[in-house]
Amino acid sequence: MFDSLITLLPDSLTLTESLFLVTLAGGTSLLTATLGIGGGALLLAVMAQMMPVAALIPVHGLVQFGSNFNRALLTWRHIDRVLITQFMIGAVIGALIASMIVVQLPLTMIQIAVGLFILWIVWGPKPKGEGLSPRGAVIAGVLTTIISMFVGATGPLVGGIVYRTGADKLTKVATMAAALTGQHLLKGVVFAFVGFSFIEWLPLIALMILSGAVGTWVGLNILHKISSERFNQLFRLVITLLALRLLWQGLMAL
Repeated sequence: MFDSLITLLPDSLTLTESLFLVTLAGGTSLLTATLGIGGGALLLAVMAQMMPVAALIPVHGLVQFGSNFNRALLTWRHIDRVLITQFMIGAVIGALIASMIVVQLPLTMIQIAVGLFILWIVWGPKPKGEGLSPRGAVIAGVLTTIISMFVGATGPLVGGIVYRTGADKLTKVATMAAALTGQHLLKGVVFAFVGFSFIEWLPLIALMILSGAVGTWVGLNILHKISSERFNQLFRLVITLLALRLLWQGLMAL
């Protein structure tokens, strides 16, 4: 049975790399469920070190769909349904636009773009103020969905929108999970439409989603118990180093 599973994993990854990504999917889902943000960007940064560039954004998107769907399902009573409706109207518009402009960028451009994006979402200015108009929510859905097609992990951007509502911590986590579930689902549809084949990657994606479900369950159970300050410091350090490595690889290849 184990040998059969190995044959189903992508040929472009070693068994060790595949198992590491499965384990990491659980850990990053735990991170996001506990802190509300961060796991998707960290997973993207690590996947970019191992995976073929053509598969990076679509595979990461489908894994994140599963992770966010599990979190949204477990917290569905706390979702801000009005905000989600407005956001998803924009997300559908953004996906339609992206389906006409999405292209496969060279590896160096992907590495540089992802590295800069991660540094910006970790160290850049945070949105201020409270509240978001219906028009603002629709526009946010359009823009973040288009950006997501190119850089993958827009969780921090979506989080900046959700966190402006002034809702309680659980509502923010639940609403963000619902928004990213819809966004990543649309991303998968767009990449399938433009010709990406998920078949080779489906077994790995399924294992990563399963691992993510376990991580989400654990993270939600410790949501109100863990102090995030020290963990945020460690997260910033690790993801900054990964982003700098991506930038270095991309710039050296120019």
